[in-house]
Amino acid sequence: MPDSSPGSMASTARPSRRTVLAATAGVTSVLAAGGTVHAATGAHRPDDRKLRALISRMTLEEKVGQLFVMRVYGHSATDPDQADIDANLSEIGVRTAAELVAKYRVGGIIYFAWAHNTRDPHQIADLSNGIQKASLGLPRGLPVLISTDQEHGIVARVGAPATLMPGAMNVGAGGSRSDARNLGRVAGRELRALGIRQNYSPVADVNVNPANPVIGVRSFGSEPDAVAELVAAEVKGYESSGVAATAKHFPGHGDTTTDSHEALPTIHHTREQWEELDAPPFRAAVAAGIDSIMTAHIVVPALDAAEDPATLSHPILTGILREELGYDGVVVTDSLGMEGVRTKYGDDRVPVLALKAGVDQLLNPPSLDVAWNAVLQAVRDGELTEARLDESILRVLRLKARLGLFDDPYVSRAGVDRVVGTRSHLAAADRIAEHGTTLLVNEGGLLPLSRRRTPKVLVVGADPASPSGTTGPPTGVLADALTELGFTATALSTGTAPSAATIAKAVAAAGDVDAVVVGTYNVTASSSQKTLVEQLLATGKPVVAVAIRNPYDVAHLPGVKAFLASYSWTDVEVRAAARAIAGKVRPRGTLPVPVQRADDPTAVLYPVGHGLRY
Repeated sequence: MPDSSPGSMASTARPSRRTVLAATAGVTSVLAAGGTVHAATGAHRPDDRKLRALISRMTLEEKVGQLFVMRVYGHSATDPDQADIDANLSEIGVRTAAELVAKYRVGGIIYFAWAHNTRDPHQIADLSNGIQKASLGLPRGLPVLISTDQEHGIVARVGAPATLMPGAMNVGAGGSRSDARNLGRVAGRELRALGIRQNYSPVADVNVNPANPVIGVRSFGSEPDAVAELVAAEVKGYESSGVAATAKHFPGHGDTTTDSHEALPTIHHTREQWEELDAPPFRAAVAAGIDSIMTAHIVVPALDAAEDPATLSHPILTGILREELGYDGVVVTDSLGMEGVRTKYGDDRVPVLALKAGVDQLLNPPSLDVAWNAVLQAVRDGELTEARLDESILRVLRLKARLGLFDDPYVSRAGVDRVVGTRSHLAAADRIAEHGTTLLVNEGGLLPLSRRRTPKVLVVGADPASPSGTTGPPTGVLADALTELGFTATALSTGTAPSAATIAKAVAAAGDVDAVVVGTYNVTASSSQKTLVEQLLATGKPVVAVAIRNPYDVAHLPGVKAFLASYSWTDVEVRAAARAIAGKVRPRGTLPVPVQRADDPTAVLYPVGHGLRY
């Protein structure tokens, strides 16, 4: 029976406690005696002697497999859709997640929405159980560490009805350590209920470059100490929920104009600048007991004269992270399929060099067969020692033990229903988003809008593809939210590059309403979004702009008399902006990054800490 069937969890995807113990073929009994108890989960934390005993029984092939975290297509571990079987055969050479675990003995699996791993909470829980059952049923089978990128904001893999929190820059604008800690606690509880025990969040990068194409609003802000405080708080929240947080991207991806998915960026900070700007959040994460740290595919010549990507740099990962920062937790690479790490070396050399640099987990190589065999051959040839593999495997097993995976790796549908998307969690997300909504401009007290004076509202603007699991598009979400608040609002999507005809249509529609709300998305000096706003202003109707991504948009729209920043276009942030527009809540956020003048990027238009009230 497929593990995603709607039948009884006790008889299908969730084996009994006795079955769990039997399936581990002695693993649990080896670990049961001694050790301490994990405060959050009640799970045993065995001592290293017992973990080393497990490692000593593993074959070399099994050891190599434990180092890999791999993608796999499908909603079910044993019975995915045919299209996902075809994708798995094409990319991995297996049909299912169960076959992936059996063939390569991978230590981890990463979930993606685009890989069809995250349809709904019950399905995700069933998939997680199916993966654990497949792995524990093997000789010397070990539990699998299942992970995902659930940063919240613009990067999320698990969508509604799970709770979707605001993104990091919104939290940075709120400036509350309590909110950051609560975000980690709620997000961690929900992920754990789904069988996901490692989350690649929080982003510890300090976004000091407004032109950064890959980090931006995924960062808490541009002030190292403020970012450090929020990173540490979120880590504590995840710790309290029994999920491993992952600070990323070491040694710091905040000052680049190149996207490491597409090329290899270079960070030109001096060692002193790195210590001042980039290091504080990672030091704070280590001090907070962070379970894992993700590497960056970036070159930092001041930290490694060889100019290797940090992912492959022994001076950076071992010399700085391990020895100087004193970190002995799990180091995981960013995806090995990204061009930033593939630029200098071939796919067969990258995993070997990463391990030599000090990495423990090799994430999502483009070809698992190439990478897995390259590591295996490197050991056989003597380039890597088996002892070096054992060192990383010990860290991975320690983490699995701390997270309770040896005690019981399974979850239940009842547990999902008790935890995921609860009213209290959704309310927490709303409160955090409200705390970060930032009022940048409010000339003449235009905001809040009055339902009596401006009852009819037109919502126009950019409608970027919605982050995973959100309702979208943002113009529709904003219009619906304003209608719920007592306005009569209609939505007209004008896109990120509106044509002259689209602008004319929006201007004509503005003639029939009392006020216009326009969502902006990465406006530039030559953007037709700017033309749209200018022509709407020329109608004489009140115009309210909401930056649904970067707050820097405000510098390019000097004529706007009311301007809010939501920092993301997820439902929770857009609806919080609607409540601020309607006066249902008062904006409390302050800029966590400076906004430079459009005509003089060396001059600051709005400094860090700017934020108006009403």
